[in-house]
Amino acid sequence: MKTWMREWNAAYAFVERSFRLIRRYLAWEVVFLFYNIVNTLTIGLIGLTMQGTPNQGQMVLYLVIGALFWGFMSVLFEEVANSITWERWEGTIEYTFMAPIRRITHLAGMCLFAVLYGTIRSIIVLAVVALFFDLPLAQANFPAALIVLAVASPAFMGLGLIAAVLPLLSPERGTQATHIIQGIILLVSGVYYPIDVLPKWLHPLSAISPATYALDAARDAILHGTGVVALLPKLGILLLIGVILVPLGLWIFLQAERYAMRTGKLKRNG
Repeated sequence: MKTWMREWNAAYAFVERSFRLIRRYLAWEVVFLFYNIVNTLTIGLIGLTMQGTPNQGQMVLYLVIGALFWGFMSVLFEEVANSITWERWEGTIEYTFMAPIRRITHLAGMCLFAVLYGTIRSIIVLAVVALFFDLPLAQANFPAALIVLAVASPAFMGLGLIAAVLPLLSPERGTQATHIIQGIILLVSGVYYPIDVLPKWLHPLSAISPATYALDAARDAILHGTGVVALLPKLGILLLIGVILVPLGLWIFLQAERYAMRTGKLKRNG
């Protein structure tokens, strides 16, 4: 019991530290949040161009769901993937990796922070969106949509763990590569359009992206009121992806950490 509490306290320490970093760079956080809100509103306004058509409200909601869910999922990916980048920026990477804690505890703390941070940002964006649009939510099944988010979260944390290896091995190019990976996921996952419009050669990437199933399931729940039972096939795929990616990401990260220590890549700045 004492060991469990010690590990929990250590993981929470990383959550608290991350929120303190947000407070330090609060001006930038406000800018990023403002951009995220404007981006979501802009995408929703595109749906209003379908004036006079019976599907206008559904199109606005379709686009808004994509923007909101992608905003949440991308935060999970970014915060975990860029956790090493933050350590380099703050000059704490050597101290963090030398601290007498388990690496899984460190990464669990970063994942927990990502969930909390992403939830807070999504709530703020949703509140602003609700002031701009009269969304047709009579059939929406919000509990099912929240379950989709919960089940999809581990998959994106696993992707983030795998991507976090890149900044660990290369201070500058690694961070650039994480943004490329994020862009590919955005492109192939049908965030703002059905994946059917993509070229056929991109469909295999859509099939292995967890965002594809998360967005599809979330839209079913909100647009059509689909219940959890009917969503079980997609939830099962998301759960399976998470079960595979989280241990795989942790194993890859530990291997990369050993390599970085052996080759002297753990330095304070890039």
